[in-house]
Amino acid sequence: MPFPSWLSSTCVSSDTTVTISKTRNNVSSSDTSTASEIPSTSSSSSLPSNFSLQTFPSLPSLQKASSAEQPSSSSSTPTPLLHHLCLSSIRPHHPCHVSTLALSNSLLYVASSNQVSVWNLKTLSKITSFNGNGKGSVKSVAFSNGKVFTAHQDSKIRVWEVTDSKRRHHRLVTSLPTVSDRLRRFIFPANYVRVRRHRKRLWIEHADAVSSLAVSNGVIYSVSWDRSLKIWSASDLLCIESVDSAHDDAVNAVAVSGDGTVYTGSADRRIRVWGRAFGGKRQTLIATLEKHKSSVNALALNSGGSILYSGAKDRSILVWEREDSANYMVVMGVLRGHGGAILCLINEGDLLFSGSADRTVRIWRRGSGDGYDCLGVLEGHERPVKSLGAAWEGGERVVCAM
Repeated sequence: MPFPSWLSSTCVSSDTTVTISKTRNNVSSSDTSTASEIPSTSSSSSLPSNFSLQTFPSLPSLQKASSAEQPSSSSSTPTPLLHHLCLSSIRPHHPCHVSTLALSNSLLYVASSNQVSVWNLKTLSKITSFNGNGKGSVKSVAFSNGKVFTAHQDSKIRVWEVTDSKRRHHRLVTSLPTVSDRLRRFIFPANYVRVRRHRKRLWIEHADAVSSLAVSNGVIYSVSWDRSLKIWSASDLLCIESVDSAHDDAVNAVAVSGDGTVYTGSADRRIRVWGRAFGGKRQTLIATLEKHKSSVNALALNSGGSILYSGAKDRSILVWEREDSANYMVVMGVLRGHGGAILCLINEGDLLFSGSADRTVRIWRRGSGDGYDCLGVLEGHERPVKSLGAAWEGGERVVCAM
């Protein structure tokens, strides 16, 4: 069943539910007749039976955010608002809180503890679920080369293969690092690094929870609370590089641009930029970005990789832009409005979505100048919004938050 023609966004939270909402564009800020723009509940007859239809609270007044932390003067051109409608709340059948989600080919992967369930975004029906086989929760989900990669709190990355066309069966292929990768390295002392005072590990192993995954050009990038950044080949599932002390504290987020530039955000309040300088074969530190006053929890890049968004515990979102063609970044703006720590960010098209500990999702769009407009606030979650995902379905933007 196709999406309704007016569907454009979806949201999910760290409670046990996943909520689906609609975004309606092209309504000017001077338009006060919001009720007529939203389909009535009588249209729910065309929706699947597991949809629940309810409206979000009224949109707040328009807010501008720029490098000066105060709202700028209103623009002569009215900024379009976005209207939202809660279409459905998906409640996974496991009692634990939802920890992360990801979107792939009209499928929504929802992780709750070490259980992962797969939902069809078109019908919002559950397809299957599989056990992550690890201790602790699934922290991140990524996709590459037709495989599903799950990052776990037990320091492992597990690789799953879909065994049928309907994606009803997920078979565990291996855990990273693989057994063969360990065997060919464990004999040589040079392959060990110190992780604690009296403890060593192979450099290919994470020593703590794997907090985030990113995929670019067939390469998997993983970061961990053990302060490291590791790089894996998605084709042969080998660890090809490790930066063991990428930060001075736990690494919470990673983002990768199309040209291979890697950004890592940490509890040490820093964002570090990594790349293969001068054609080198190893990742080297290009720059350290130090403007946040507390732990950096989330990173997102625009489609071209020229703009980096970073969210932190200090409730701010910083907008970084590259200077000319260099990889050095400067702060061009600060987005404020959330009442709690920023926990997740995602950029989709011309919109930035931010999820926060204040249990809301805010939607931002760059205005005619350097400022950003807050187009709307999604409310209704009972717990902090910890994860976001985005995709296009039937020409409409679909965003999931949880």
